[in-house]
Amino acid sequence: MKNMNVAIVGATGAVGVEILSCLETRNFPLASLKLLASKRSAGKQVAFRGQTLTVEELTPESFAGVDLALFSAGGDISRQFAPIAAAAGCVVVDNSSAFRQDPDVPLVVPEINPEAAFDHPRNIIANPNCTTIITLMALYPLHLQFGLKTVIASSYQAVSGSGQQGIAELEGQVRAIVDGHPVESKVYPKQIAFNLIPQIDNFADNGYTKEELKMLNEGRKIMSLPELNVTCTCVRVPVYRSHSISVVAQFYKPVDLELARKAFDGKPGIALMDDPATRTWPTPLDSTNGDTCYVGRMRRDLAVDNALNLWVVGDQVRKGAALNAVQIAELLASR
Repeated sequence: MKNMNVAIVGATGAVGVEILSCLETRNFPLASLKLLASKRSAGKQVAFRGQTLTVEELTPESFAGVDLALFSAGGDISRQFAPIAAAAGCVVVDNSSAFRQDPDVPLVVPEINPEAAFDHPRNIIANPNCTTIITLMALYPLHLQFGLKTVIASSYQAVSGSGQQGIAELEGQVRAIVDGHPVESKVYPKQIAFNLIPQIDNFADNGYTKEELKMLNEGRKIMSLPELNVTCTCVRVPVYRSHSISVVAQFYKPVDLELARKAFDGKPGIALMDDPATRTWPTPLDSTNGDTCYVGRMRRDLAVDNALNLWVVGDQVRKGAALNAVQIAELLASR
């Protein structure tokens, strides 16, 4: 692999910190590393590989001499600074939704479409939505076996998907309820503690939220399946970390349960955790802080022809964001 000059944009945020961890634990080949954040975070000290790095303020001049920039600072920052970085000759891997549907920007999950990472005419590569990544990690091996036709999904998404403020709101509400104090909701439209909220992101004109439509639009693009049918309901749940998705997947070919189970053998990043006799099935805690997505509760659907029911969990901060970005970076370094 080639040693690369790398910058992390949004280095002090939750995903930025996780990107730093992935670079360190995976021994990514670095010639240099620059940590970029807002003026408010500039000057902070961060430990990395036995050294102390100082966070710098993000400016248009930040990308001189940088080969690769991993962006995780939100869509507005990406729209402003990613083109600047790209024009400076830097390849951008962007974790926001800003460029995901741009036809000149590849949308990449390395276990599914790694070759797409090398065709980036705008010098920008998009990291997919976290729920999309986790779901497709389970569906793609089955697609290779049976041919995916339709996806009906319900997601159960952790509060860390809203950042540190989502975690703080859940913690504060739980303490308030236990202590008999009034509950305040600022991050979410309703109480999240001991509750479920069936809305993530804003509603589109068709009654679906933007988060729900990502599964449709991004799934089609990543798997090169323009006719894929997808319907989704996204729900915020009082879980700290790791998203879970309940999926009904319909296929063009008749499904064989034993072949479906074997479809995950040897596939990187996804593992079967499924034995009803021993009550073995994955939960969010099983995937938290880990790189592997897990699939369980797999069974034939009783209402839809040629369909399987399955339950998928994955750490949305790791594989759903930081790890996937670093894996894309590894692809680029390998060339």
